[in-house]
Amino acid sequence: MFDLGPPPAFLPFQQSAPYAAAMAACGARIRWLDGVLAVERGRLRLVSRACGLDRADLRRLARWPGVTVVTPEAGVAGLGLVPLVTPMHHAVWALGPDLRVGMTGKWRNRLVAAERAGVRVRRGGPGSLAALQAEEARQRRERGYRALPAGFTEALPEASLRLWEWRSAGAFLAGMCFVLHGSSASYHLGWASEAARVAGVHGVMLMRAAEALRAEGVQWLDLGSVDSEAGPGLARFKLGTGAELRRLGATCLVLP
Repeated sequence: MFDLGPPPAFLPFQQSAPYAAAMAACGARIRWLDGVLAVERGRLRLVSRACGLDRADLRRLARWPGVTVVTPEAGVAGLGLVPLVTPMHHAVWALGPDLRVGMTGKWRNRLVAAERAGVRVRRGGPGSLAALQAEEARQRRERGYRALPAGFTEALPEASLRLWEWRSAGAFLAGMCFVLHGSSASYHLGWASEAARVAGVHGVMLMRAAEALRAEGVQWLDLGSVDSEAGPGLARFKLGTGAELRRLGATCLVLP
C-alpha cells in the first residue's frame, strides 16, 4: 500500500494566494515572510490568521521599521504581545463523505423540507456576482455592519470564485459567493430575499455548494465569524451544519 500521508491542513483565506492577489490589486504591499502572508500599508504590517506560529515567530515578524499587528489562528500570549482585540470565533465545516451526519435535527429537517418542496439552485456567473454585491451592499447599509469593500471582491482571481444563485421569473432572489484556496474554501458573500428565506433557499444553496466544493477536493469550508450575541440566528445557521467552532487568537500589537 502507498502511504498517502496526512490530509491537507486547513488554510485560512487570509493566508492564501487569492487573498494576496486581491490585496495587492487594492494597493497594499504583499510580503511572504517564511511562508506567512503579511499585508503592509505605510508603516503598518498586518498578519491575519497565521497558523502554527509561537511567540518567538510572531516577534520575528515585527522586526522591521514599522508597527506590526497580528491575529494568530490559535491563541498566543507572552512578553512582547499586547492584546488589542479579544479573540473571534469562526465556524469551520469539515467536508467529509457524509455532509449531513453532523447537522442538527432542525437544520436537517429544514433542508429536507426545502428539497421536497422543489427548491433548485444553480451555479452563477459574473452577472450573479454583480447582483449579489448590489443586494449585499444594500443589506449592509440597512443593518449597519462592515465588510471588505466591493473592490476587494472584484479583484479576487475569477478562477477562485464559486457562485450560486436562485432566481424566480428571471429575478435574482438569493446568492452566495465562495472563494476556493487550495484544499480549503471560504464563504465570502451571501444574500437572500424574503421569498428565499421563507422557502429555505440558503440551506439548499449551502448544501449544493458544499457538495460541489468537496467534489473539487475541498476538505474545509470556513463559514465565517460567529457572534451569538450580535447575530444569534446567523450563528445557529452556521453551526447547524455541524461546523466546528474555532477560537482564534487575540489580535495583538507585536513588539520586536
